[in-house]
Amino acid sequence: MIIIRDENRIAKMRKRSQQATLVGFLFLIGGFVLVFIEIQNLILFQMLALLAGWILSQIGIYLAHRYARDPRPDEVLDQAVRPVGRSSRLYHYVLPAPHVLLAPAGPIVFNLKYQSGDITAYGDTWKQKGIGFRRFFGQEGLGNPARETEKMINNLAAYIREHAPEVDEVPIGALIVFTSKDIKNLDVSESSIPAMHFSKVKGFLKQKGLGKSIPKEHYDAILAAFDAAAVGIVETE
Repeated sequence: MIIIRDENRIAKMRKRSQQATLVGFLFLIGGFVLVFIEIQNLILFQMLALLAGWILSQIGIYLAHRYARDPRPDEVLDQAVRPVGRSSRLYHYVLPAPHVLLAPAGPIVFNLKYQSGDITAYGDTWKQKGIGFRRFFGQEGLGNPARETEKMINNLAAYIREHAPEVDEVPIGALIVFTSKDIKNLDVSESSIPAMHFSKVKGFLKQKGLGKSIPKEHYDAILAAFDAAAVGIVETE
């Protein structure tokens, strides 16, 4: 399997996560220090400092989970897909969707989620429990992975229409993948978009056989469009 990963973007976003976390911490410290300064009308500055610190720390956490974890979510996906994607190309942070596998059957979008706790999905309704105060400090909210994935699919479809107009219509597959090893309970079999723990991805793709191959001329056109977005990025196996 060929992996095309924008390492420069990852390094840049990792640095930004560190900067946001540091500045956020300084704002929080500043906000707490202002509590002990006896000056009138200082409460507004204290609240603003604490709010800015919290927002920046959340931004730092958001970026760190994606670009600074060890292993990173994209690396977890590499290991899950590699055994069944030998004739495929996996694009990370190159296309309008962050993680895209181009297989002979066509493109597959992956929405990677690192959240833990008890996660359930019924159709388009998602719930997360069992994380306590981590919901506000230390972990990004779950959101709605199904809707996020639909947006990724639409963005990738628009890119293909623009850069490979000769392709009439190609079905775009999608998977929601949870990359955390310490997730408590994952009940997502009823999700409107297939969702699973990363340990199940290999078996799922193997069972599905990645579908029927699309026409070669369509595959070649999509491949050219995808690789055009990856100019200058080193490929690895």
